Amino acid sequence: MNTAAAPTDASGPMPRQIPYIIGNEACERFSFYGMRNILVPFLVTSMMLAYAPLAEREGLAKEIFHTFVIGVYFFPLIGGWISDRFFGKYNTIFWLSVVYVIGHGFLAVFEDNPKGFYTGLLLIAIGSGGIKPLVSAFVGDQFDQTNKAKAKIVYDVFYWTINFGSFFASLLMPFFLKNYGASVAFGIPGLLMFVALAIFWAGRDKYVKLAPTPPNPHSFINVVRTALTASGGGKGLGIALVGAALAVVSFFYIGTLGLVSSFCLALVFVIAFGGWGASVNLDRARGAHPDEAVNGVRAVLRILIVFALVTPFWSLFDQKASTWVLQGQEMAKPDWFQAAQMQALNPLLVMLIIPFNNLVLYPALRRMGFQVTALRRMGWGIAFSGLAWVAAGMLQLALDGGDPVSIVWQVLPYALLTFGEVLVSATGLEFAYSQAPQPMKGTIMSFWLLSVTVGNLWVLLTNTALRNDVVSAEVASWGISETAFLMFFFAAFALVVAGIFALYARHYPMQDHYRSA
Repeated sequence: MNTAAAPTDASGPMPRQIPYIIGNEACERFSFYGMRNILVPFLVTSMMLAYAPLAEREGLAKEIFHTFVIGVYFFPLIGGWISDRFFGKYNTIFWLSVVYVIGHGFLAVFEDNPKGFYTGLLLIAIGSGGIKPLVSAFVGDQFDQTNKAKAKIVYDVFYWTINFGSFFASLLMPFFLKNYGASVAFGIPGLLMFVALAIFWAGRDKYVKLAPTPPNPHSFINVVRTALTASGGGKGLGIALVGAALAVVSFFYIGTLGLVSSFCLALVFVIAFGGWGASVNLDRARGAHPDEAVNGVRAVLRILIVFALVTPFWSLFDQKASTWVLQGQEMAKPDWFQAAQMQALNPLLVMLIIPFNNLVLYPALRRMGFQVTALRRMGWGIAFSGLAWVAAGMLQLALDGGDPVSIVWQVLPYALLTFGEVLVSATGLEFAYSQAPQPMKGTIMSFWLLSVTVGNLWVLLTNTALRNDVVSAEVASWGISETAFLMFFFAAFALVVAGIFALYARHYPMQDHYRSA
């Protein structure tokens, strides 16, 4: 392709196919958040957990919810791989969306059948998770060097649209669950997912469809394998083997942690220690692989460190649909208002904060001499999420003390968390795409989403630790409830990591991997 004619300001026209992707995403997000945001209150009151004592149902519902979220954000690994290697983004998105629609149907039909209902959750996790890395990467594929300046605008619109769908889903679905039952409340999101599929199919002749990448002897995995095994492996292989041993050990604790937590913890050990070992040995791969491939792997490993440091944010963010909903049920509120409806505040604030940041805050900071880089935005976002949980913890202390607390006070933690979300999540979509080498777009976006799985893993591991008699006794000796302790623990977790993130970001070398015109 000839890049010489590309405009120097990279501000060419907006691709005409973008509205189809945006429309698809708005409906798909309504469907996902519509079922996700009523999952915990449905489980607590349904036949699904009737076998458990009433006092244990909230904890079990929370674990089921976070296990489901772990699945949603694990399957992007598979979706990204089959897209990159076999079917391409368009075909993978279309057929996994069909699976997604079927999963919604199972939820609506099997509201009182645990096997059928949990099968529906699995199908939704496969469908929703499988397409997650591909839709945002598919947006990036519609741009080239001539119009890449428009990409940031579209990613912000893309994220704004996600929250437009989420707002109405969060506001309406708790109402439908209470007044019309689970079949209707889960059926409406299924209908919206079918509409999303139809909109996406309607734009089929207009999209830029990049072909899947053929097997590459210099792929990321092949370069890492060579680095770890060349010349006997050395120190790097030893580090990777430690990770493999820890992964095996994690499976001995399935009875304590559960299968999902044990598997995810094993995956974390393999990725973390394998990546560390590969980075130590990476120069050994030179000669067997071209310098471009080796340098590409080093770039990917640097990206994965950024992703790892974002995982505490997701620990805090996803608990707004579990821990914060359960807290809201203890608060004073009108009879017609459901605690789960407070989640509508999150997407509403996103739709306000994104244009405020782009039109007011960021220009003002630039005039003051501050460079508003992607990594700086993400670091501050993690810090604001920590402050949100400090506020939530203070509210919990008041509740535990017997004081009547209005649910209106939850506006403060929601506002802080949402500001952090815009800085982390909307920025992360663009960051992940721009930093990924072309053959690795889908896979890198999958790793970005895998950070959500790891974030929810931290929640499950923390809850498991609190079930230990020694730990729970220690928390009780402090004179605060376990719920309040967890809120302050996660706040501290995020604030400490935000500081580490800031230090790492100062030395991160930014890349530009948009395709040529």
